[in-house]
Amino acid sequence: MALKQTFYISHGSPELAIDETIPAWKFLTSWKEVFPHKPSSILVISGHWDTSVPTVNVVNRNETIHDFGGFPRSMYKLKYPAPGAPKLAKRVKELIESSGLSRVDEDKKRGLDHGTWVPLMLMYPEADIPVCQLSVSSSRDGTYHYNLGKALAPLKDEGVLIIGSGSATHNLRAIAPRESPPPHWALAFDSWLKESLVKGRYDEINHYEEMAPYAKVAHPWPDHFFPLHVAMGAAGENSKAKVIHDSWDGGAFSYASFGFTSASS
Repeated sequence: MALKQTFYISHGSPELAIDETIPAWKFLTSWKEVFPHKPSSILVISGHWDTSVPTVNVVNRNETIHDFGGFPRSMYKLKYPAPGAPKLAKRVKELIESSGLSRVDEDKKRGLDHGTWVPLMLMYPEADIPVCQLSVSSSRDGTYHYNLGKALAPLKDEGVLIIGSGSATHNLRAIAPRESPPPHWALAFDSWLKESLVKGRYDEINHYEEMAPYAKVAHPWPDHFFPLHVAMGAAGENSKAKVIHDSWDGGAFSYASFGFTSASS
């Protein structure tokens, strides 16, 4: 079944997997109300995999990577044994390389980092849908990742759910107690992001470092923002963006998440 939507999910803290008090937990556990279609496979572009060129994991079974430290012991026992999607990985490689954008490398050992398995554990707890990961390249820019998404657009017609997983704001130096109000810079960037997306100003998003207020404070490093550009590009130039979740945690961390619907739907 062809799909018409792509998504950008703010995955926040790894503890989202076990902490029901984080507002985004309810949103993700109710995912099938947001998106009731069961995809043939899932492609996740994770902010926790950063490489010099686009890279896909080509495996038959995904291992669960616990790529974090200082969390409760129970976190390190969690498993998300989703099947790998080697055919999808090869298709992703084919589409990107045929676009002329870049070569694509294959990683035949890597499993799923927490930017992928934490949200999917809540969204699709059955872990029965094949999953492939695609890396970001923080040495490139937003336009590059938008074009990466455009190259991947045909996957929607093949029933593939494309998810960018990152964080609408991501400044680890700004972590504060959970009930702390968001600082002014985070609110300003978050408001700009929502307005720009909903009004279709995608070129501003592609050039966010020049266009957005407090861009370098909200994203000192772009790895958690570029998955948004890929999801946006994969939906198409005239797609419509919608805010599908909006909450805060740890003071400066926005869990704002977005859906993009292709113009042809």
